[in-house]
Amino acid sequence: MKTTKTIPANVPPAYLRRVRSFVCRNSRFTTAQERAHVEMWPQFGLSLQDGVLDFQKQFGREAPRLLEIGFGGGQSLLAIAKQQPDKDFIGIETHKPGIGALLLGMKQQNVTNIRLYEADAIEVLAQCIPDASIDSVQLFFPDPWQKRRHHARRLIQPTFIAQVITKLKPGGTLHLATDWEDYAIHMMRVLSQENRLINLAGSAQFAARSPYRPVVTKFERRAEREGRAVWELQFALDKKNLLP
Repeated sequence: MKTTKTIPANVPPAYLRRVRSFVCRNSRFTTAQERAHVEMWPQFGLSLQDGVLDFQKQFGREAPRLLEIGFGGGQSLLAIAKQQPDKDFIGIETHKPGIGALLLGMKQQNVTNIRLYEADAIEVLAQCIPDASIDSVQLFFPDPWQKRRHHARRLIQPTFIAQVITKLKPGGTLHLATDWEDYAIHMMRVLSQENRLINLAGSAQFAARSPYRPVVTKFERRAEREGRAVWELQFALDKKNLLP
């Protein structure tokens, strides 16, 4: 994957409609995943009804904080949390088997620096995450909604990005990845038009693979089989330009 691709000037804009951060998927718990969910959710699970998240209460310390939206089966989140025990991680997902898989992995590998929401990320951001409290937000392989008539359903839209920005600390980072080129172009335009963000790879440039994606997920393996590259974007909240 080259890092010199830029945004075509004729890509039409897209605007946020009634968008959710997830798509319902049909699959089942394994017995081990279900047991892990039952056993570990009381300690590591969070709820919208809990209200604004108290990081000190949940983690018992002050530490850098990373939020992952839509962690899927949780392999990447589990790996990076294990590699960086000095950081605190919050994951948001609606897919129960994926949540169960992550909890099972946490149990097996004795990882305790992750807390999880089973909810729509838009609602979690609005109700639970304090403003200017997160050091990094990452969102890998969101549903691409490939058909043009469905593009308005894509999560990465100006209104959503504006919501995410309010949760970042000054200098905090936003990291996206997708295996669909047209979605990558759309993401680049949306983030580039937000004047509070700085592209860490350079103007209109896509980034190299981030160390915060330490695992090749099933989505990435499928993209490789189908001949698609993975496109990454890494932006930071400009400390000098925080007014909307």
